[in-house]
Amino acid sequence: MVTGSARLIEFLLISALGYGIFYSYIDQTPDLQAHIGHALYMVAILGTAAGSVLSFQAFQLYDITILTSSSRQIARICMAWTLIFSIMMALAFFTKLGQEFSRVWAATWYLSGLGMLVAFRVLLCIAVRNWGKLGRLNRRAVIVGGGSPAHKLINALEASRDTDIQIYGVFDDRDKDRVSKRIAGYPKLGNIDQLIEFGREKRLDLLIVTLPMAAESRLLELYQKLWVLPVDIRLSAHTNELRFRPRAYSYIGNVPFLDLQDKPIADWDYVLKWAFDKTVASLALLALTPIMALVALAVKLDSKGPVFFKQKRHGFNNELINVYKFRSMYTDKSDSNAAKLVTKDDDRVTKVGRFIRKTSLDELPQLFNVLKGELSLVGPRPHALQAKAANSLYADVADGYFARHRVKPGITGWAQINGWRGETDTHEKLQHRVEHDLYYIENWSVLFDIYILAMTPIALLKSENAY
Repeated sequence: MVTGSARLIEFLLISALGYGIFYSYIDQTPDLQAHIGHALYMVAILGTAAGSVLSFQAFQLYDITILTSSSRQIARICMAWTLIFSIMMALAFFTKLGQEFSRVWAATWYLSGLGMLVAFRVLLCIAVRNWGKLGRLNRRAVIVGGGSPAHKLINALEASRDTDIQIYGVFDDRDKDRVSKRIAGYPKLGNIDQLIEFGREKRLDLLIVTLPMAAESRLLELYQKLWVLPVDIRLSAHTNELRFRPRAYSYIGNVPFLDLQDKPIADWDYVLKWAFDKTVASLALLALTPIMALVALAVKLDSKGPVFFKQKRHGFNNELINVYKFRSMYTDKSDSNAAKLVTKDDDRVTKVGRFIRKTSLDELPQLFNVLKGELSLVGPRPHALQAKAANSLYADVADGYFARHRVKPGITGWAQINGWRGETDTHEKLQHRVEHDLYYIENWSVLFDIYILAMTPIALLKSENAY
């Protein structure tokens, strides 16, 4: 997020400065205005700004570790800015367009741009250092697997100059006779099963597995337990004798790792989905307010009780949230835990309730959940806590069920538009729904969300499974 924001800000600063000088000097000079094309200057300004960002990237000026050192930044920023300006001047010369540009404009832009970039980098360095002291830039991590490999890895990480992780401790299934209570100064916090709950409570960012790659069965067993957490999972390659090409590794400082899993939606993808949800949900509420008012009136006139129904469900990272719906059952027959799923001709459902459940109008109040940040417009549907398939709790039926909670649940989803909506009275129906949810998580994009939203009204026409 920090490096992405730095790229965007520098692109905008360079562009705005170039255009500001052009507007204040060249646009005010009638003699030059007659033969200098405005569009030509705009191409040069935007090209230089884009080239500068690429040049800064090549000089590693967007590495988070570089951002903490003003001296290392200033030297590189001067070289990168001078290089890109030299390239742009060479292009103007060889394309015989040099006479089209004002030398005063170019010189002023170069010198003022250099001063502006240096000032911005100094301020950014101060901010990054302060954020680092507050722990905002550190990734919360734990080590999975103790013993000598964990000890060597921790020592290597601490010896590495530029790391961005905060290690809480170590988790290992072995007892205290085989793994000591402290490893390289860090406590053993529990076993692997306890790690799942710890990861949810502490909002971990990173799990570092220290098992050797040769322990395939143990690694697979671990991964089948840990993949339900919305975290990055890395396999330590520090002490492995088998070596791959450098590009096969990711690094924390200078310590190599193999990537087993990444967070499904992170960094700018998270921001993009957040902005999409908030914007579309706000517009939808404005457009659907008359319909929601009519549904509320119908619910109130049809039977005694409140208009809205509130039910606890699992949200992101298994957190409990209150999901809102229009009430579709008689108040004295409502089942807040959904211990018994609604079936065809269920006598608990009101007349209006049957209609709004079939058309999914009862789900519209969940737009408020989206605005509160508890739900997304698109995602795996949140299930009630005691929901069952063939008398078995959902989590006991479907493989990887809790992996659905690596992202925010949604009002609609990939499973719903593919026919897996409504009653889940068999294990097979639930398994198909979970498989579709996991496919969505692994293949998410904004375009995918837009497609699912566009197909949802069509899917609602097929309401044979909705009671």
